[in-house]
Amino acid sequence: MSRIGKKPVELPSGVTAQLSGQTIEVKGPKGTRSFTATDDVTLKVEDNAVSITPRGQSKRARQQWGMTRSQVANLVQGVTEGFKKELEIQGVGYRAQMQGNVLKLSLGYSHEVNFEVPQGVTVTAPKQTEIVVEGIDQQQVGQVAANIREWRAPEPYKGKGIRYKGEYIFRKEGKKK
Repeated sequence: MSRIGKKPVELPSGVTAQLSGQTIEVKGPKGTRSFTATDDVTLKVEDNAVSITPRGQSKRARQQWGMTRSQVANLVQGVTEGFKKELEIQGVGYRAQMQGNVLKLSLGYSHEVNFEVPQGVTVTAPKQTEIVVEGIDQQQVGQVAANIREWRAPEPYKGKGIRYKGEYIFRKEGKKK
């Protein structure tokens, strides 16, 4: 039995869920998201909650049960609160600023890096050393944050680069004479 899958996903006030076949569409104050479940699970919308049950006891059905419940819970969280990733930049002369739909990054290269922000995600730079990525799709927010971080991942000697807020960088000792 899936401990996660057994719990129904509660729909807060202002959020509606509509089921058509295996596709569930969730509408909320921040937008609309949909998810298509596999045929291994059954979705039901009743009493302001979405419940998921497996069809049969095959290994795949039990795997899809908890995963589908997590996906639906993420849809609900996305349309109510949204998702947010915070990045911080460390390094002398490293900075970020937004210009329209382009994030301009100075990361010690001979040129400035222009990162085009995809649709569905909002990127802001409240300070020159901070970047905030927000959106209603958890996967897309995480992917955009990872793509920004990829331009200059933190290095282990001085810790310079772009890191997630609160991320611990294992530091190495430099060469000894």
